[in-house]
Amino acid sequence: MSGPNTNYDPVEVSALDPAQVDANVQAALDAIAAAGDLDQLKQVRTAHAGDKSPLALANREIGALPPTAKAEAGKRVGQARGRVGQALKERQAELEAERDERILIDEAVDVTMVPGRRPLGRRHPIEQMGRRIADIMVGMGWEVAEGPEVEAEWFSFDALNFDEDHPARQMADTFYIDPPEHGLVLRPHTSPVQARAMLERGAPLYVACLGRVFRTDELDATHMPAFHQVEGLAVDEGLTMAHLKGTLDRLASELFGDGIVTRLRPSYFPFTEPSAEMDLRCFVCRGTDPDCRACSGTGWIEWGGCGMVNHNVLRACNIDPERYTGFAFGMGVDRALMFRTGASDMREMIEGDVRFDAQFGMEI
Repeated sequence: MSGPNTNYDPVEVSALDPAQVDANVQAALDAIAAAGDLDQLKQVRTAHAGDKSPLALANREIGALPPTAKAEAGKRVGQARGRVGQALKERQAELEAERDERILIDEAVDVTMVPGRRPLGRRHPIEQMGRRIADIMVGMGWEVAEGPEVEAEWFSFDALNFDEDHPARQMADTFYIDPPEHGLVLRPHTSPVQARAMLERGAPLYVACLGRVFRTDELDATHMPAFHQVEGLAVDEGLTMAHLKGTLDRLASELFGDGIVTRLRPSYFPFTEPSAEMDLRCFVCRGTDPDCRACSGTGWIEWGGCGMVNHNVLRACNIDPERYTGFAFGMGVDRALMFRTGASDMREMIEGDVRFDAQFGMEI
């Protein structure tokens, strides 16, 4: 058996050639320095320090060398791999520091800055006012009743004691659904809900009717062709105008504050007898300022109509007028909103401008 080849020169192995090893080291250092972020550095690590990198392949060749050559070759390759590993470690630390500094800048939070939140939706102020009125009536023990907006002419007029030639039944005042002879209208008031409630529930009865109504009015600061009404109807034994007055005073004080009372002025409506116009004590000056713009110095503001239910209406709705009496009242929800907020133009309520709605917020 022959002895080991002690004359084997490791320089003759190209991977272990000192010049080649230095070139591989320099290529690795250049690539490490050029890495712009941690992901690029990871690719450089694989290419120049991984298992298939030139220096790793050179390290494998050492095992084939004779013992006398292994020490020198191992030292040379080990130092080369150590330089590359140290460069990787230093560059890793630099890139991590840059990343952390960038995160602090990019994700910085100015706690003094007002947050840019998406504006929340809100109920329309007219709906808020309607709900407030409904809550007051329910708190007084009444129920809330609803009915269709496209209504039969009988419920809108005949059941409410309107004569056939009453001006309100003309097309100049009421919207009729084509063809007119079918007797369908856009309800001009919420009183048909009262008629339906009496027919369906009988007496005793305490209902508040809220909803949208339609009339052929021109749109201006104080009138709209589509607006909102609330009407109250009470039918029971022994009801009088005193009960009506007390109910209106309670409703007015709940809506407009303590000290607001109502007064009744004689008037005429087909569905009530006797009938009255109801006025509010001025909620601005309480009747003490002769120059008040809200009430023109009179101390009173017109609010709506009211009265005792006409016996013909009770009979039409199958209620015995000899046993039961009733009172009714009605006012505009939109006008009540104007009173509470000081709004001067009804058109602002229906233009859909969120700036108008936003100033009212939410009520609880």
